[in-house]
Parts: sequence; structure tokens; C-alpha cells
Amino acid sequence: MKTEFAFEMAASNIRFGPGVTREVGMDLADLGVRNALVITDPGLARMAPVATVLESLESAGVSFTLYDRVRVEPTDESFLDAIAFAKRSPFDAIVAVGGGSTIDTAKAVNLYTSYPPADFLDYVNPPIGKGLPVPGPLKPLFAIPTTAGTGSETTGVSIFDLSRMHAKTGIASRRLKPTLGLLDPDNTRSMPPQVAASSGLDILSHAIESYTAMPYTGRPYPDRPTVRPAYQGSNPISDVWSLQALRMVAQYIVRAVEDPSDDDARANMLLAASYAGVGFGNAGVHLPHGMSYPVSGMVKSYRAPGYPISHVTDHPLVPHGFSVILNAPAVFRFTASANPERHMEAVQALGVDVSRCKKEDAGRILAERITWFMQRLKTPNGLREIGYTSADIPKLVEGTLPQHRVTKLSPRPAGPEQLSALFEEAMVAW
Repeated sequence: MKTEFAFEMAASNIRFGPGVTREVGMDLADLGVRNALVITDPGLARMAPVATVLESLESAGVSFTLYDRVRVEPTDESFLDAIAFAKRSPFDAIVAVGGGSTIDTAKAVNLYTSYPPADFLDYVNPPIGKGLPVPGPLKPLFAIPTTAGTGSETTGVSIFDLSRMHAKTGIASRRLKPTLGLLDPDNTRSMPPQVAASSGLDILSHAIESYTAMPYTGRPYPDRPTVRPAYQGSNPISDVWSLQALRMVAQYIVRAVEDPSDDDARANMLLAASYAGVGFGNAGVHLPHGMSYPVSGMVKSYRAPGYPISHVTDHPLVPHGFSVILNAPAVFRFTASANPERHMEAVQALGVDVSRCKKEDAGRILAERITWFMQRLKTPNGLREIGYTSADIPKLVEGTLPQHRVTKLSPRPAGPEQLSALFEEAMVAW
């Protein structure tokens, strides 16, 4: 097998600063946009970030249509609802205002209205879908995040729950990347503490996973440069962004969660989300995310406190960041033997003095540091606390195995037996 010798750096343009949301109307007008589709969720539709966007569009003379039915943790059905709405409302550009659910929904709307496929799964990652390449350029997409976590404003990935599988999957293409991410710290003021905790822990795992992922040189060489995957494996450029994101999380996450009035901490967590997004958007994530997809999709009755309830969010809900971080300590204890140096460097970036630590302890020390953040931020104490038991493990494994896009980037291979052991270990975190 001929192995990969190259990697590609791709990221959205980013604009950061308090109040930059007010500039989006001018951006669209300068592009010659006449009609914008504004996408958000029903909770945000009544809040300041969306009001600011609509006022900016009106001031710039840009007409708009508002879609406010985004589902928190979207599904194929909620994607299809948004796509059907968009097809009835001609638009030249999209403005997504919200968290990762909203920005990912907007990416799907952009793709499926620009190049409608014969079947919904045609663009979905294999082996669940066909993974067909995006045929050409998409319309301008401006992403305005209101949470600090997913980094979706920087990535070409759109994630959703496939209802019939009860597991998450997604679509990945560099063409899905937003045209511009507007990072406005004013937009994260209203985040409830649990939302800030979950989204912040998502940043934490993004950065560790991308830094510890299989090196890009371990992948097969692609037939053509255009089919080189968005998730390429760890590489020298993604490493820079991932490690800096970890340093920022270590310094600011507790402050941002425990004191929403700490403007400096909230602003830096918003930046950290994008830093980690650039890292994992090019390197990829691995087992904690792959295992999280069935954890989110198979949830029975757990509903995270602190998440507003509406007609499209009133459903069992494990926030994405929690579903990821609950698996992380077990995973990094398992993967550390494949590259203890990288796991130790991640611990060091998180503020731990490792000068006297042995490399064979890297996994344990990293897991302990992650667990410290979980305890401090009051996350559920393992999968059992969100309603899972050992009897659910076969289904959880079944939902993880098809997630090749991420699981194959693990630095240490994990088959059904290993995944079963990891889920068992993740039942109780401390």
C-alpha cells in the first residue's frame, strides 16, 4: 500500500471581536447578496444575537427569510425539514446564528439545495452513506457561533443523528466550510453554565484527539488530491492549533463556566473553540467522538439540565460535549501506549508538571486531568448516570463500528472487544 506523504491545510476565514455581529449585513451587501436565509433555533430566535443579525441585514438593505426550527442535536429529519423550507425560499447566502447544531444544519441546507442528490445518504460518510464528493462550490455561508465549543465555524463537517440507526454520522468536505466565522464574545453571554461546561469540554476533547490522532503519514495515498479527506491525521500545522487550544482551555474553562460575567474568559473560550476547530478540522478526531455518536443517539430518558425546552428541543438529550468527554478518560488510558510522548505533551499543555512522570503513566495522568475538569464542571459521573448499563454495550459498540471517518484515526486500533471494554470502563468516571 502506498502511504500518504502530504497533508492539506484548510480553514474558514475568522473575524473576532466584541460587536462584529453587527457587520454581517455589510459583508453580505459587499458580496452583492440580495436575499439571505437566516438559520437559528427557536430559543435563540427571541434573543439578542438573532435580533442583531436581522437589524444588520435591514440596515444594509439585504432581504431575509428566517428559519428558526433547528433541532438541538439535529437528525436527518430535522435536516430535511430545513432543506425543504430553504427550497421554498430563494436565497443568495446563508447566515447561521447558534451553536454547532445550527451551523451544521446550515451546511447541510447549503449542500442539498445547491446540488440535490438522488438519495439523502449519497453525501453521508461511508460505510453508512456513499460519501460522494461535493460537486462544486456552494453559496456563501456566514457562521455566527453563540456557544464556545464545536468549532463548526471553521470546519467542513456537518454532524447529525441518523434516526433509524440511533447514532450520529455526518458529511465531510472542505467545500462545506463557512465563508466567514464571526466570533463575537457578546453572543456567548447568555450561555447557561451547563451549556458552557459541555461545549468547553468538547473543545478539550477535540484538541486532545486531534493531537493524539494517527499521523497523516499512516493513511493510504489518495487516487486524486481532491479526495484527500478533511480528517487527515495529526500533522505539524494542526498540532500548533491543538496544543494552543489546550493551553487556553486549562486557563479559562473553569472561569468561563463558573462566572459568566468574566468577559475575558468567555472571549478566550470562543477563540479556543476555533483554534481547536482548525486543529481537528484538518487532523480529525478519533475514539471519544466515534463512541459518543451512539451515546447521543441511543439516549433513553436523560435530559441535561440547563438546556432550554421548546417544541424542537423537548426530547431526551445528552449534550454533545458530555457524550464525548464521558468516554475520554477510558480512551486515553487505552491509546497512550501507542504514543506516550504525545499524550504526555497534552497533559503538559493542560497545566500539569510532568517533569517527574514516567512515559508509561501518560494515559493515567491524562485521564486524571480530564476527570478533574469533569468533576469541577459537574458533569455526569459516567455513562451509568445518563441511563446506560452494561446491557447496552453491544448496541453502543454496534453504533460505533461504522464511524470509520473517526475511529480509523485512533492511534491504537479498537475492534468490538476493545470498544466493549472501553464502554464498560466509561460507565463510572470516578
